[in-house]
Amino acid sequence: MFTGIIQALGNVAETTKRGGDLRLRICSDKMDWSDVTLGDSIAANGVCLTAVELPGDGYIADVSVETLNVTTAAQWQVGTRVNLEKALTPQSRLGGHIVSGHVDGIGEVVQRSADARSERFTFKAPAPLARYIAHKGSITVDGTSLTVNAVDGDLFELNIVPHTLEHTVMDGYSAGTQVNLEVDVIARYLERLVLGDKAALRNSETTITESFLAKNGYLR
Repeated sequence: MFTGIIQALGNVAETTKRGGDLRLRICSDKMDWSDVTLGDSIAANGVCLTAVELPGDGYIADVSVETLNVTTAAQWQVGTRVNLEKALTPQSRLGGHIVSGHVDGIGEVVQRSADARSERFTFKAPAPLARYIAHKGSITVDGTSLTVNAVDGDLFELNIVPHTLEHTVMDGYSAGTQVNLEVDVIARYLERLVLGDKAALRNSETTITESFLAKNGYLR
């Protein structure tokens, strides 16, 4: 579990293909590694990875085929910058929102423009994720907890302050940049709860539509 508050910037130092999946070495001279032990979870650009080796200046982790299919990790090369965050502890401040480190899909930067001292970004989300993104709700972009400023279909806007630009990979974004998206976990569970007993069915009846909501008393 994470908060979406980035602790340090790191970079991919080594990539090794192994039987169809990938082993990565990620390094950072900005992160305190003294309290990290083998088996700890560390998020890189929002992807929860397990430390299998600790070389001293970072960690080594295996990336499964599933993770490669649903995140930008398949695109990472030596030198790629990544946002880093250690897993949440009971003593940590929950400064962002509850983040699982389980990426839901890949989004894309559509537009970037100046907005006073901040930068305004427009992102396109995969269609299946659009229903979970709400105005003034929380969204995780490459592991960073952010507030949605506007929503229009599968497009959403974020206003990024100078501090966030300086301390995350977002300063390198431009139109076409692909990013890892994780929607608010509460929205995902709420959808399942609304389905009630129908959540156990394995057919199209499990899709929440306007007619489904009206039939089950959610609309008048």
